[in-house]
Amino acid sequence: MSLEAAPLDTKIQVPAKQPDSPWRIAIRRFTRNRLAVFGLFILIIMALFSIVGPWISPYDLDQYNVKNKNMAPNAQHWLGTDKLGRDILLRLMLAGRISLTVGLVATGISVIIGATLGALAGFYRKFTDTIIMRVADIFMAMPALPIMIILGAILSDLKVEPSDRIYFLMLILGILGWTTIARLVRGQILTLREQEFMQATEALGLRDRRKIFRHLLPNTVPIIIVTATLGVASAIIYESALSYLGIGVVPPTPSWGNMIAAANSLIDFRKRPWQWIPPGMCILITVVAINLIGDGLRDALDPKMKK
Repeated sequence: MSLEAAPLDTKIQVPAKQPDSPWRIAIRRFTRNRLAVFGLFILIIMALFSIVGPWISPYDLDQYNVKNKNMAPNAQHWLGTDKLGRDILLRLMLAGRISLTVGLVATGISVIIGATLGALAGFYRKFTDTIIMRVADIFMAMPALPIMIILGAILSDLKVEPSDRIYFLMLILGILGWTTIARLVRGQILTLREQEFMQATEALGLRDRRKIFRHLLPNTVPIIIVTATLGVASAIIYESALSYLGIGVVPPTPSWGNMIAAANSLIDFRKRPWQWIPPGMCILITVVAINLIGDGLRDALDPKMKK
């Protein structure tokens, strides 16, 4: 028997490399941005500090001890105590929960309202676009902070419970902050609706609702993510400002803004810095971290950036 030799020129079929998805490319770009990754790390630390911290604290939110009031930082109270002898570190962590929650929920409300109205304006155009954009112009022409102050004063006059004011505050911030997202989504929809895939949906006879929410809005997710990320930082600042003025989150519910407002005398400002510096630093660190993440997401999700 003779053995036939295998041909030497046999070519080995190498499977073609699958192209990376746009989201994988975006994640790779984001992780290469050191400042953005640093901002994400800081934000995770702040979230863990606010969520997990109160569980391991030996103190309670309603634990008053007038004998220990206005104590400087020590071994028992790492950040000192306030005017009622409450542990400032515990209140700082609980305040972080409130401030972060208000920022996230308010931005979520803005995204839902803005993305929906922007998509409707960009898709139907004409009369619908005119009405929605004129309403957006009215909202943008109104000064946000004075309007929030007026609404906060109304809540105070109505004697709304402190625990319920948080929900009204999130709703107010969300309703007043939808215009930017609506304009950006509208611009994207006006461009996308002329693409070939939308002509295919016309040929298939799909309903308008499916065209908008299944084909157009998913293509605007990158710009929504970037805008929403920066919106969280703005909502936290607004909440802190309103709480500082006494018309946002009010005691005994802690927030970073009303913790700063608690040091409202020259003696507190000069001789008790541990009462107002920590919440101020938390606001600064959180907002800077969110802005770094927003800038990183903008660069990562921009299709014009180089791979």
